[in-house]
Amino acid sequence: MQTSGDHIPLHALRRTGLQAKPDPAFDRFASIVQRTLGVPVALVSLVDDVQQVFPGACGLAEPWQQQRWTPLSHSFCQHVVTSGVPLVITDARTDPRAAGNLAVTELGVVGYAGMPLTDADGHLLGSLCAIDTSPRQWTTGELDLLADLAATCSDSLRLRIATVAAGDREGATGAAFDRSQLLLRASVALANTTTVADVVDIVRTLVTGTLDPDYVGVSPLSPTEATYQEMGWQAAVSVPLPGPAGPIGTLTFAWKQPYPLDDAERTVLAALAGYVAQALLRADYLFSREQVATLLQQAMLSDLPEAAPFELAARYAPATRGEHVGGDWYDVVRVKDEHFALVVGDVAGHDMRAAGRMGQLRSMLRAYIIDRQEPPSALLRRLDNAMRILDDHFPTTAVLAYVEPDAAGYRLQWANAGHPTPVLIELDGTVTPLTGRDMLLGVRHHTSRNDHTRTLPRGSTVLFYTDGLIETRTDVIDVRKRELHRVLRGLATAPLPDLLDETLTRLAGDNHEDDVALLALRVPR
Repeated sequence: MQTSGDHIPLHALRRTGLQAKPDPAFDRFASIVQRTLGVPVALVSLVDDVQQVFPGACGLAEPWQQQRWTPLSHSFCQHVVTSGVPLVITDARTDPRAAGNLAVTELGVVGYAGMPLTDADGHLLGSLCAIDTSPRQWTTGELDLLADLAATCSDSLRLRIATVAAGDREGATGAAFDRSQLLLRASVALANTTTVADVVDIVRTLVTGTLDPDYVGVSPLSPTEATYQEMGWQAAVSVPLPGPAGPIGTLTFAWKQPYPLDDAERTVLAALAGYVAQALLRADYLFSREQVATLLQQAMLSDLPEAAPFELAARYAPATRGEHVGGDWYDVVRVKDEHFALVVGDVAGHDMRAAGRMGQLRSMLRAYIIDRQEPPSALLRRLDNAMRILDDHFPTTAVLAYVEPDAAGYRLQWANAGHPTPVLIELDGTVTPLTGRDMLLGVRHHTSRNDHTRTLPRGSTVLFYTDGLIETRTDVIDVRKRELHRVLRGLATAPLPDLLDETLTRLAGDNHEDDVALLALRVPR
């Protein structure tokens, strides 16, 4: 392996056959890094003595995404190549290692993590890079995953070098071409797998027509030769699946007839095992994040209190993409007998950072409700002021409402900070928007906030909801609002849980892009 100051081996880079133009296999690597680590930009960057080229790139601003190269004045990757070790930077604007690097000002590189890419002889070729345009505290899990992806990317580079060499000998046709196409298909097909069964099915499909094994399997340990005999196999090969702390299992192929593997096929299987290992590690990583997100979601959402004489119901549906948790919330607090505070809010974003911020705001507002006997507008002003003091610039919308008895029956008092308008549903099916909305939270200091009041007819229902119920990328918002009102007119007397379930199904469906929170209160008849 190279050490700091060694000359970059140009012959090794040239042997890859890769230039300053897109390559589907390495674009796929960049896409996997971008989606898995949640970064704006990811690169497969290769370096020579005058420039860096990006056969794999995802998220670069123009002209760089189209151009696919920069001079070394814009290269963080060169430091990975000359040192032979990963380069991890939280904020390039203040890190002395990035001083004078034009990538900071011209490409917007702030957070950077780059893992070495090597050829079969250990020569440094470049790096697999994850890039953030904001300061980034890279976690150990993220860096381990990036290192594993870099190892597999290195395998692909080595196979590319071998394929180029074989192509030179074979006229770039025949078996060498088939092997390179198999790995290209593998890089694409395995990128979206989420279970071991999915991985095995994809691999079995990939090798049909080339290696044609009678058995393909993924197992924690290599099958023993006794196993081979019991299964009636005449030939088999088990390839280690590389992991951060050693092999995580084996990829096994077996044939019922003798099958001699040549060196090129062994190289293909080793590279394929790298893809399989990354698919399994990525699936485990995503599953772990989903489990954390699910637990976080459960902890954030309040249990509804006993609310007699009112009826209460709530629903939360996470976005069908992302980490399955976000910044939407609902809350109900009993202030005193027959006097309740109801809250629905939404912190911008639908990831765990938004959920964490939501938890802080929800807790602060709940404390204000319990401690301060003030109108809704006053409590929202307090929350806005706290966000300013804490330097919290996450845009947030919220509705805070009080319901309590009055001489005419029950009275609703509310203040709205930039949130979708709640609706009142009367027994005869009349649907009335509860209008009156002020500036959202966390945007402007000293915002004026107003209270609104409405007497609630007997048996009527108030529905609060977040924007994921009615906003999509393709539909006109006013059309969606009319559709919501139409649905609610037909559900005016339905049991409250049924009203929420039907509304969620008809408006959001099974593929909604954002989180949805619903909270409904029904007054006695």
